[in-house]
Amino acid sequence: MIRLRPLFWPTLISLPVLVVALGLGIWQMERREWKRDILDRIAVNQAAAPLGLDELLRDDPLRHEYGRVTLAGRFLNDKEFYLAARSLRNTVGLQVVTPVRTEDGRLVLFDRGWVPQEKKDPAKRAEGQLGGTVKLTGIVRRTQEQRQFAPDNVPERNVWFHVDVPLMRHMAGGTPDPKLDTFFLEADATANPGGYPIGGQTRLDIPNDHLQYAVTWFLIAAALIGVYLAYHWENGRLAIGGRTKVMT
Repeated sequence: MIRLRPLFWPTLISLPVLVVALGLGIWQMERREWKRDILDRIAVNQAAAPLGLDELLRDDPLRHEYGRVTLAGRFLNDKEFYLAARSLRNTVGLQVVTPVRTEDGRLVLFDRGWVPQEKKDPAKRAEGQLGGTVKLTGIVRRTQEQRQFAPDNVPERNVWFHVDVPLMRHMAGGTPDPKLDTFFLEADATANPGGYPIGGQTRLDIPNDHLQYAVTWFLIAAALIGVYLAYHWENGRLAIGGRTKVMT
């Protein structure tokens, strides 16, 4: 039998810390399952054969996130969008997102890859400004939401920090579409003439360290409970099996 007579101040200080530690541990376990779902989706969809755009649009495109899609169309090179603060091999640059007009008139956003800051001007990478109909392979990615503490997009200056597919498609002349507005494509590693943009930037090796984070928070909670009980034992406020600390 355990009998505890809690002291006011140790309890007032310890209880919120315990709740936070347990809450963070549970949250990390939930994040772990979320991350496992993403990794499973990557494995399944990367192993699948590439889909045609029509086939993708007959289904929910997001079911095929991280899967490969083939399409043919023309780059709208005069309507490029620039994703700021992207780095490659410790060099800061940007990602070039170019709308593609398909042969049947659909407009799809295509992240062509990374360029260094000094290559932002299309005239400095003219070889890569492909004209005419091109055949492309891209990886399906969902439209992005602004992360906490991330800067706002500045559409009027063509400065973007996340891919807002509905707004970008609208600005490029696309009509609203319940499926095309949910995703964009990221270029595979096929080299572009002149070397830029550099495709193949999709990160597929996403780490899942949430279990060790959860264990850390649960251990902190357990240690706090141990210290709390030991403090009460030393002060004669905890009895275990009829025994209590004798104060001297």
